[in-house]
Amino acid sequence: MIRVAAAYDILEIENIYNEILDYEEKTVSYTNWQKGFYPTVDYARSAIGNSTMFVGENEKGIYGCVVLNSIQPKEYGNISWGIKAEPSEIMVIHTLCIRPSESRKGKGKIMMDFIEKYAKEKGYKAIRLDTYEGNIPAGTLYPKLGYHYVGTTKFHFQNVIWENLKCFEKSL
Repeated sequence: MIRVAAAYDILEIENIYNEILDYEEKTVSYTNWQKGFYPTVDYARSAIGNSTMFVGENEKGIYGCVVLNSIQPKEYGNISWGIKAEPSEIMVIHTLCIRPSESRKGKGKIMMDFIEKYAKEKGYKAIRLDTYEGNIPAGTLYPKLGYHYVGTTKFHFQNVIWENLKCFEKSL
């Protein structure tokens, strides 16, 4: 089940962020995220307050989370998007996270299927997202789900980190 996150979910969401960051510290960093910088509990709390944070849960508890809204980073203006739509007609996926112990079990696809269904129900024309150029798992998953790679551009993430992010979109 995937649902809008509630205030009582904040600790589990923070745990997921920390588990991903700890796992990447010991293995390989696909996200390029940094502990204490992004993603943070304050980021999650704000998204919960705006009703834009969603959590995936099963009998074991919360396995993943994602923020969904129409906020396109300014760097999206550097991309030649194939789908022409007003900003309010675009759903943007932010910070899709799957707990490391639940990865490679189809949870990312479950979350993406929910996102597409939700976006269609809300009347969006397209979905856009970006991922760190070194995020091999995400970079291979999105095309398999019908997302089209539209380009890579340099982002000044949180006005602190410069990184190249690959951008994808899908028409609904």
